[in-house]
Amino acid sequence: MKKYLLALFAIAATLAFAACREDDRGGALVLRVSESLGGPDAFIVEAGRRFTELHPNIAIEFVNIEIGGAAMAVEMDGPLGIGPDVFAAPHDQIGRLVAGGHILPAAKADHVRAGVFDSAVVAATFGGVLYAYPIAMETYALFYNRDLIAPGEVPATFEELVAWTRGFNAANPGRFGFMFEIGAYYTIIFTTADGNRLFGPSGEDRVNTNINSPASVRGMQFMQSLREILDVNAGDLTTAFADAAFASGHSAMHITGPWNIAPFEAAGVNFGVTTIPALPGQASPPASFAGVRAMFVSAFTSHPEEAHMFAQFLISPEIQRLRYEITGAIPSVEVPTESPHFAGFFRQLEFAFPMPSIPEMGAYWAAMDAASINIWNGMDVQEQLDMAHQAIAAR
Repeated sequence: MKKYLLALFAIAATLAFAACREDDRGGALVLRVSESLGGPDAFIVEAGRRFTELHPNIAIEFVNIEIGGAAMAVEMDGPLGIGPDVFAAPHDQIGRLVAGGHILPAAKADHVRAGVFDSAVVAATFGGVLYAYPIAMETYALFYNRDLIAPGEVPATFEELVAWTRGFNAANPGRFGFMFEIGAYYTIIFTTADGNRLFGPSGEDRVNTNINSPASVRGMQFMQSLREILDVNAGDLTTAFADAAFASGHSAMHITGPWNIAPFEAAGVNFGVTTIPALPGQASPPASFAGVRAMFVSAFTSHPEEAHMFAQFLISPEIQRLRYEITGAIPSVEVPTESPHFAGFFRQLEFAFPMPSIPEMGAYWAAMDAASINIWNGMDVQEQLDMAHQAIAAR
């Protein structure tokens, strides 16, 4: 069904581009909206078609800017008048975009706050101001292969995970009981015991990163001990390697996100999704990063009122349902979904915290990626986390 929808909307994309050109010649207002390929593009095209049905004087033109590079593209192209009017970007880019004066605050902020999930509102807010229109939510959780581990055996704690994996690895040479990617996006979970949070409880402490706090050191020392059950060099524990191992039935458990639901289903994996096991000494799942994919209105748009109208249209229940059908993403508003796997993500989201969006977050990724790799490969934990803290603070 999803392949059919994508094919259908690909055809619609061609028609939409033609319509945009005709509308432009006819004097209608054209909004340029950027998103990634591979599903989000088809969503924007179809949502644009429906929007234009309601507002015939406004045409939506899809522009391909991948979400990871959107902020930089707007910074470069916006002042030249050639950037998009509305663009998709991760919520942790808000601080950078606000500092540069590149985005406008959300219009009708109270209406937006009332419609989307509370955690999405928090993520879309910077300095007490709502700047974004959240269109999808994500975190990661524990995927498990039902053919390799029974649902009743899925561990609730990391101690249980270690014990089960030892037995599985011994009985299944060449397979892994547990796998995850060694990178800052995932290893943050090991630093969050006892309420320890990156950049403080609000995510806005620009002095105390907490990345080298005692709780972070203990957690990363425990992560380092997992090398016993996953004896693979950090350089090889990439996204591609970990995903392929689970898709091929070579790992029983894997920490990843909702973007892998469709690929794992296509691979024929009989899997379930649940919360991440609790860290030693903790009673609840660890706090994972919560990410929000958001639409922003460029400060350089010549049509701010219409741009805000379209961005708000994208978070209406009907259009959020459309996005789920096309992309499989977790909606940012309450809409019915059929996926049996979303329940696990919604439970994990109860323990997740939004990625901080202060400008210093830009330095976090490289610093913590390096620290995580070095720690996994056996280097001193305190030393590596101190170096990460210094690199972030020196930004």
